[in-house]
Amino acid sequence: MEVVINAILTIVGIAMLCYGGNWLVNGGVAIAQKLRVSKMLIGLTVVAYGTSTPELAASIAAAGEHGAIILGNVIGSNIANIGMVIGISAILIPLVVKKTQVQKEIPIMLGVSFLLVLLSLDGEISQYDGILLLVSMIIFTIFTYNDVKKQRRIVNESKYEILEKKISTNTIILFGIGILLLYFGAILTIDNAVILAEFFGLHERIIGITIIAIGTSIPELVTSIIAIRKKHIDIGVGNIIGSNIYNILMVMGVGATIAGITISSEVFVDYMVMIGFAFVMFIVLKTGLITKKIGIGFVAAYAIYLVLIF
Repeated sequence: MEVVINAILTIVGIAMLCYGGNWLVNGGVAIAQKLRVSKMLIGLTVVAYGTSTPELAASIAAAGEHGAIILGNVIGSNIANIGMVIGISAILIPLVVKKTQVQKEIPIMLGVSFLLVLLSLDGEISQYDGILLLVSMIIFTIFTYNDVKKQRRIVNESKYEILEKKISTNTIILFGIGILLLYFGAILTIDNAVILAEFFGLHERIIGITIIAIGTSIPELVTSIIAIRKKHIDIGVGNIIGSNIYNILMVMGVGATIAGITISSEVFVDYMVMIGFAFVMFIVLKTGLITKKIGIGFVAAYAIYLVLIF
């Protein structure tokens, strides 16, 4: 009976993370619009940052004693974002994507993935490695900002539909509630996930890759599907690419900076799967189209991976 309660509390914690992340994104977008920031910049930064906040909150809560959960969550989320989120999205509607996504963001996503592997070769991601990841995140953010500024010089500003809104009291309240939900949801999720792992004799890495990773990837899934249904396919796909980059640089960076993370040999297999999914997506997007069949292939490959790791 106790394990059932722990399972329910884990689900409740994940739900709190998802709702908290969603409200944080909505509040952040409203504030960004008030500051007259273009929607493109909002999508590349606020939305990508925001949909990664559940992973970040879980990472902070797990830092120290449960480093394997942080590692599993980051790797699992990046695999789920492509295998589950992109896969399901493509099944719903073929994804036509501008090739500029392939030329810049995906190579960066592959690059930071290989960087994570290199940092792990000595058997740990140290606090110094964590600082390196955070510095890389700052560099990437500056690169993104400068890239958007260049595009704004070329394309008429009105195309980005900059809106000026009043920041309502409700927005501020939801923003604050979002932060609280992330905080308490992270603690609830990690504490009960650890108990479940011990009860079933599973390694914390497995819990991180499966239950927590899938749960914290729900914001990306919802955001991408909503964007795609509104015909903003580039935003939907771009959100996944940006989230995968931030998961490694920000989520792993923060977790490792708080306390180093020990790397087991099994993790390198997960690394290869993560890079494999990213590389296949890179090849597929060279055509500018992710078809329904490819979406089914992504989901099937992800399902097989989940079965095999158990």
